[in-house]
Amino acid sequence: MSVVFVLIGASLLVASGFLAAYLWAVKSGQYDDKHTPAIRILFENNKKENSVENRAMSDENKDEKSEKE
Repeated sequence: MSVVFVLIGASLLVASGFLAAYLWAVKSGQYDDKHTPAIRILFENNKKENSVENRAMSDENKDEKSEKE
């Protein structure tokens, strides 16, 4: 039974070490991204714009639906 207490103590010690390392990394700016905002303007958006062809196709579909009714 005493082994369980030793293992719990050891796991708490290891967990606190990882927590301390994470907090140190956050405070020292390891997760700050200073490069991506500068090049974000160069990336294309994948949004489909409502082009003339798309509007023409939707108008044709509306006409076909109204003919069926």
